[in-house]
Amino acid sequence: MVDLLELQKYFILQHLKAGDVAVDFTMGNGNDTLFLSCTVGEKGRVYAFDIQEDALISTRAHLEAEGAPENYTLICASHHRVKEFVQEPFQAGMFNLGYLPRSGRKTVTTMRETTMPAVEAALELLAPGGILMVAVYPGHEEGNKEGEMLAEYFTGLSRFKICVSRFNIMNSPTSPYFFIAEKK
Repeated sequence: MVDLLELQKYFILQHLKAGDVAVDFTMGNGNDTLFLSCTVGEKGRVYAFDIQEDALISTRAHLEAEGAPENYTLICASHHRVKEFVQEPFQAGMFNLGYLPRSGRKTVTTMRETTMPAVEAALELLAPGGILMVAVYPGHEEGNKEGEMLAEYFTGLSRFKICVSRFNIMNSPTSPYFFIAEKK
C-alpha cells in the first residue's frame, strides 16, 4: 500500500540536499521541520512557521530531543508572511494544511485567506529546480475548500515554468492528498 508520507519525503529528497535552504510553512509538532533540518544538515537552513505558540514549543522540544542540527528558525507567524522572514530562495517547502495534531483545537485550521497568498509567495521564493509540497486534508470543510482552491490555482500555472502533480488515493475521497510543484 502507498504510504503518502513516505512518498512526500521521496519527492522532497529528489530536490533537497545538505547545505540547502528549506521552509516548513505549517510547523505543527515539528515532524517536517525535523526531516528538513536533518536533510539540509549543519550548513543548511530551515525556516518553520506556525501561528500557535504551542506548535513552537512542541517543535523545539521535538528537535532538541531528536538531536536536530541547530540550523532552524522557528517563527510564530502566519505562513502568508513568509517574505517578511525569508528573503533567500529556498530549495524545498512543505505545507501540511489543517489543524495542529494532538492539540485538541480542531477549530484552529489553516484558512484559504492565508494559504493562497502563502503558496503564491512560496512559488515566488522557490529556487529553480526546487520543489513545493502541499498536503491537503479534505476531511473537514475548510480543508476541502482549500484543496479545491489550490487545484484551480495550480491548474492555471504555466507548465513551462512550474510542473504541478497531484497524488491521492482514488477510492478514498476524504483521505489526505498532496500537490507537488516543481520549478523549472
